[in-house]
Amino acid sequence: MIFEGNIHVVGDHCDTDVMIPGRYLSLVEPCEIAKHIFEEVDPGFVKRVQPGDILVAGKNFGSGSGREHAPFGLKGLGLSCIVAASFSRTFYRMAIDLGLPILTCEAAARAAKVGQRARIDTASGEIRIDRQVFRTQPMPPFIQEIIEQGGLTAWVKAEVARRRASA
Repeated sequence: MIFEGNIHVVGDHCDTDVMIPGRYLSLVEPCEIAKHIFEEVDPGFVKRVQPGDILVAGKNFGSGSGREHAPFGLKGLGLSCIVAASFSRTFYRMAIDLGLPILTCEAAARAAKVGQRARIDTASGEIRIDRQVFRTQPMPPFIQEIIEQGGLTAWVKAEVARRRASA
């Protein structure tokens, strides 16, 4: 999968409580959750993001409460991919489960600046930020399949249907 977009940057230890305040946890639709992403720390964030843009973060992105609302809202906002120096394990799993592509690359995370353009190839692990090229671990094919299906639930449904058809 290849993603291209403008970069938005957040720092280290950006936790899920900062991404989506607790008072919005009753929301269930990603597009509704998206309206409140980073609301308390950067009220203009939602208006700056365009569909296909890329979020770049520092260390330990997604720490804090294990709330699916955070990756759901980021995906609902139209972000195509997240690159971070590192992710909390819980956020990493939730993002994949919900079909939000994420890659770990500390060098790219440290080099990225707001407004730069990025091109990310999850199959090769190549991250281009303007003219700089970074390499990271490619996303495994089975994870790419989950992302392409829109998340783990959709992947499981497709897999069950495939197996029933071949039985």
